[in-house]
Amino acid sequence: MAIILLGFFVIIYVITVSYVYFNQVGMVFQSSRLPKDYKFGYYQKFEELNIKSFDGIKLNGLLFKADDSKGLIFYLHGNAGTLETWGRIAGIYTHLGYDIFILDYRSFGKSEGEIQNEEQLNKDVSIVYKTLAKSYPENKIIIAGYSIGSGLATILASENKPKALILQAPYYSFTELSSSRVPFFPNFMKKFSLETFEYLPKVKAPIYIFHGMKDQLIPYENSVRLNELLKGKAQYYPLKDQDHIGMNENVGFQDQLKIILE
Repeated sequence: MAIILLGFFVIIYVITVSYVYFNQVGMVFQSSRLPKDYKFGYYQKFEELNIKSFDGIKLNGLLFKADDSKGLIFYLHGNAGTLETWGRIAGIYTHLGYDIFILDYRSFGKSEGEIQNEEQLNKDVSIVYKTLAKSYPENKIIIAGYSIGSGLATILASENKPKALILQAPYYSFTELSSSRVPFFPNFMKKFSLETFEYLPKVKAPIYIFHGMKDQLIPYENSVRLNELLKGKAQYYPLKDQDHIGMNENVGFQDQLKIILE
């Protein structure tokens, strides 16, 4: 009887792990598409860019223009939403004198293709960054990443020489964070590790970390650990009444952002 029960639980485990393995991309990235002829209705100045990646697919992004630009914010957004909504944050940055480019990852918005793994995403981000860097010198580019985008932003900054790195609600290790959600799923089967703690010490530029103290999705302790890891080399700003969503609209964040960008 015990052997039969054990066999039953093994079968259930294998089925569950297999389901997670084949569906993990959709669990991590909640992508949604926009029609190819979709017209973005933003009233401020912007340019729509379609940049070809390493495998020929086109990645879609919006470049919002400040009246008198001091540089560029290269922005990597979270795991949900498209430029249809993420573009609303642009005015916060252009008002402070910076152009801002926001990228929709493949399978998001009007970007083509499907996300497969971390290596592919990092290649996409790197190619798009290098394309923008042809128009903006790196000493005038600030890389920023929100939530899932914070890990991608950290890796990108570690491999380049931007003016600064801004992290919003980052995780210490995505491998660790995902294990808290699906503890039964083996790490070696995960397509995304995004070990922020591994790459952040390699970043030479000034680092600014923001985290909501009421964040239930990515607890603020993640940023505390990253700040401790850097031993005072970063500036950490805990936002008292902020949860995971809507940090760009937070007045405390905007006040510190103004100081950073000015």
